[in-house]
Amino acid sequence: MPVVLDTPVAVRRTAMDLLARREHGRVELTRKLRQRGAPPELIDAALDRLVEEGLLSESRYLESFVSYRARSGYGPVRIREELNQRGLQRADIEQALRECGVDWQEKLHELWQRKFAGALPVDARERARQGRFLSYRGYPLDMIGRLLSGRGGDD
Repeated sequence: MPVVLDTPVAVRRTAMDLLARREHGRVELTRKLRQRGAPPELIDAALDRLVEEGLLSESRYLESFVSYRARSGYGPVRIREELNQRGLQRADIEQALRECGVDWQEKLHELWQRKFAGALPVDARERARQGRFLSYRGYPLDMIGRLLSGRGGDD
């Protein structure tokens, strides 16, 4: 039987259950609570209180998301776009990417080594294939170009 979210206590409990599993942004948490049938006024009040208590934090969510996606091999372009699609403020996203402490050039090199065994492309077709893969993963084209021309990374 589904939980009825018609009281502030029920909305808060559900929000805290979701936050116990992983960090969420306010927009994402609002969407999940609405999907469960909670009224918007109860959601706003519950989330405001969670923010005041330090249990809901956009900066913690951003830090966690950037760290997780970077460890998964994704670059700053892809991460920025994913966060943008999740409704986060561009300034907050840029700050999180700057402060995450990730060496994107090193991450790009590690991904390239893992996927292509460190083999520089021998022809235009192979260069395009490697470039497409790295670009899809969210790395900037200038970084990819330096790597594939043999000028980037720690060869």
